[in-house]
Amino acid sequence: MPNSGTNSQGNHYNTPGGTNSSGGSSYHYSNSNGSYYYSNDNGSTYYNSGSGSATYTSPSGQSKSSSTSK
Repeated sequence: MPNSGTNSQGNHYNTPGGTNSSGGSSYHYSNSNGSYYYSNDNGSTYYNSGSGSATYTSPSGQSKSSSTSK
């Protein structure tokens, strides 16, 4: 059963609740500024700034940034 709530910064979180599982240690934040962050069970992370950029980090630590603007 995921735990969810809002932290002291006003950011919503879910744990577990990454993109690849309903259990384990995955979690994601939906931040009040429009950004969001995923941490997955395999060690990868994904951050979207909400303002046109995103960064994915693979389990081996390789980061890949991309533009999400339309």
